[in-house]
Amino acid sequence: HFVHVRVNGSYRGILQDVLDKIFIPFFTTKPKGSGIGLSLSKQIMRLHAGSITAKSEPEQGTTFTLTF
Repeated sequence: HFVHVRVNGSYRGILQDVLDKIFIPFFTTKPKGSGIGLSLSKQIMRLHAGSITAKSEPEQGTTFTLTF
């Protein structure tokens, strides 16, 4: 059995070309961003035999799913 935790955001969403890169270390769209947050989150989930994924629709929001 798996546990899924979904976190929804109603912000403006993430464009597909950016969404494909958000878990890459040091990738950022922010002028002062480090690009560490989501790549570190993915690594932590892997170390605990889990996963993290993201789905997004521009102007409709983003959903992150953590699976344990």
